[in-house]
Amino acid sequence: MLQMKAMMSLACHGMADFCRRFGSVGGFIDANLASPAFAASLLNGRTGLSGDKFPVGRTSLLWLIWWVMKLKRRQFITTSSAALAAGFFANCGKGKLPELKVYSWADYIDPELVAEFEQAQGCRLVIDTFDSNESMHAKLSAGATGYDVLVPSSYMVKTLVRENMLQPLDRSKLPNLKHVDASYLQRALDPGMKHSVPYMMAPTCIAWLSSKVKNPEASYRMFDRSDLKGRITLLDDMREVLGAALRSLGFSINSKDPAQLAQARDVAIRWKKNIAKFDSEQYKSGIASGEFHLVQGYAGDLLQVASDNADIVVKIPQEGTAFSCDDLCIFRDSQAVDLAHRFIDFLTEPRVAAKNMEYIAYRAPNQSAYALLSEEIRANEVLFPSEEIFAKCEPIDDLGDALALWSGMWDAVKAS
Repeated sequence: MLQMKAMMSLACHGMADFCRRFGSVGGFIDANLASPAFAASLLNGRTGLSGDKFPVGRTSLLWLIWWVMKLKRRQFITTSSAALAAGFFANCGKGKLPELKVYSWADYIDPELVAEFEQAQGCRLVIDTFDSNESMHAKLSAGATGYDVLVPSSYMVKTLVRENMLQPLDRSKLPNLKHVDASYLQRALDPGMKHSVPYMMAPTCIAWLSSKVKNPEASYRMFDRSDLKGRITLLDDMREVLGAALRSLGFSINSKDPAQLAQARDVAIRWKKNIAKFDSEQYKSGIASGEFHLVQGYAGDLLQVASDNADIVVKIPQEGTAFSCDDLCIFRDSQAVDLAHRFIDFLTEPRVAAKNMEYIAYRAPNQSAYALLSEEIRANEVLFPSEEIFAKCEPIDDLGDALALWSGMWDAVKAS
């Protein structure tokens, strides 16, 4: 979404000239952009039109806007895309807005809330995404700069604090901290919220197609079923897979015991013989389409696809599982510290937290927001599990010196 918004902002400077020449953007697209050759010429920096004098960059951007709107996910299928477009073209020529640069997971905020914050603060959110905590950490460790707000999982927060990558939070600028769920903070890795504010949490789940899986059970034993061979996916994540194997054996998902980890490695190797692949992205569309019959995945992702497909059943494994919380932090090199605090406080406002939960199907540990949720969300046993089930769930913790041991076990699984 934000990529489209950025392109709109840049493209608007040449809109008047463009419309005088071609009549309208829609007419130009309909007349020319259906041609693959024309599209290719745009990407090469030319319009390919005889006598073309229109600045190359602008036409390329206009084609890209069309392309993104065709391809992106549900945000662009809804009216929000039209609203965003109208808002950005209306602001053409008003000067550059201050930016807040956020490094987060994909599709992790309601786009209407992005627009609301931008309008209220007179700024522009620029969101860059990562697909794992480790890839985010690697990029920052390699010297990446320019970010203001980071959204790592809690265990990675501990690593970032240890490596002096985060700024301490100024609680006087975060009045909405009073709404954070106190019962969650008892299990949080930063209970004092010195460097992080909890954003969204959810257990890692398993999901299956009820029409394809006979005699299902909410258990890791499902990964050993020969009748599902080649129709199973596990997350492409060391902590999730080895953690699940540890829980299946009755051990902590954060175990640092070499003997326990060796047993978990062997379980994961056994599971690997039964799966289609390790995957952290395509499992969602795969189970929705029927390509996969049983998947390990994140609660929010699975609940989103299950809401459109009644055949998908999402459960927390009875042996227990990892529950992760992604936190809001301020990067040490932030050049917009005050705005970063305002963004974190905005997301912690109960109304905002509730709206976000309804959209992305994750649980914000925000006590005051729970009463604002729909009955459907409040009754969801994955987002709000029983005390018995939740007691078996553990937050993923920092491994410290045991990281090398875990990495070696994971390498053995991947190489098997």
